[in-house]
Amino acid sequence: MTLESSSGPGGRPAWRARQSVRGFTLIEVMIVVAILGILAAFAYPAYTEQVARGRRAGAQAGLMEAAQWMQRYYAALNTYKDADKKLPDSYKTLPRDGGAKTYSVEVVVGADERSYTLTAKPVSADAKCGNLTLNDLGQKGSQYSDVPTCWR
Repeated sequence: MTLESSSGPGGRPAWRARQSVRGFTLIEVMIVVAILGILAAFAYPAYTEQVARGRRAGAQAGLMEAAQWMQRYYAALNTYKDADKKLPDSYKTLPRDGGAKTYSVEVVVGADERSYTLTAKPVSADAKCGNLTLNDLGQKGSQYSDVPTCWR
């Protein structure tokens, strides 16, 4: 910044500051916006996939906990009869800690009342895996994809 003197009112010198203009040009701003757009185009799908994987992991843990409850029920009564009706509500909604509902769990007891299948259905669509299942033999399944992909 430099100071210049000039004549002010009444012929007296007036000091004023001459400032050089600094800032970004429109081109520079547009380049930054374009770079951010490209980064976001790659980051958002990766982020949503990680969120889905986290929810799937929560569903898997919830199915395992429900399976443990079913095994205790069978150990006490030697049958799964009415287990689908008596499964506590805390096992039917995932996550169990009361957060935003991501999966709902259903139980289907076999006709022989000695087998069951637990199914975790996603609240919002999971195009990669869909429903996750777990039966009394510990066999895992998924609706759309192979088991190793969805049950990590």
